[in-house]
Amino acid sequence: MPEPTRLRITEIFHSLQGESLSAGCPTVFVRLTGCPLRCGYCDTTYAFTGGEWMGLDEILARVETFEIPYVTVTGGEPLAQKPCLDLLQRLCDANYRVSLETSGALDISQVDPRVCRVMDLKTPGSGEVERNLYSNIACLQEHDQVKFVICSKADYQWALDIIDEYKLNERCEVLFTPSYGQQDAAELAGWILQDRLPVRMQIQLHKFLWGDVPGK
Repeated sequence: MPEPTRLRITEIFHSLQGESLSAGCPTVFVRLTGCPLRCGYCDTTYAFTGGEWMGLDEILARVETFEIPYVTVTGGEPLAQKPCLDLLQRLCDANYRVSLETSGALDISQVDPRVCRVMDLKTPGSGEVERNLYSNIACLQEHDQVKFVICSKADYQWALDIIDEYKLNERCEVLFTPSYGQQDAAELAGWILQDRLPVRMQIQLHKFLWGDVPGK
């Protein structure tokens, strides 16, 4: 008899979605353990190691207890664990509205097409810009989202060049997030307005509400 599919899970909790187009919506978060990247602004370093092995049935059962239709699979980097693809499919089959928060450094082509992929493109200020897998861009669908975390004016200009090169705003929604405690949000808003960018600015709602408290 084959072994059940398992994932290493850091936490499963419910909170308000802090980012993306569903910001503010009550959401169940399934945070997978582990990440191959080390971004300078990372706020979930506690998810790099540890965690608890859980089977897919156990994860689904835990998610069901919250009685919330929105589920976000996040990390760490969730796609670093290959069974994440099975979890995403199972959540979609259970009629949840599912989003995936991924760094963009790993292949997204096999992710269930029903999933909203919220994909980071790492800016130079992240320290991991060389990890971007640009072939992922061709996989994006209209309901997906691309996020840039802006750490400086140099990051902002870099993001403009990437948007123009890949015509990102013609593929999906583009999000700009000021790096918390590093890039002034009002200053970023001013740049966006001045340049009339076809992007959506967002702040990290959860940090505005709860600061750097993990699991919020």
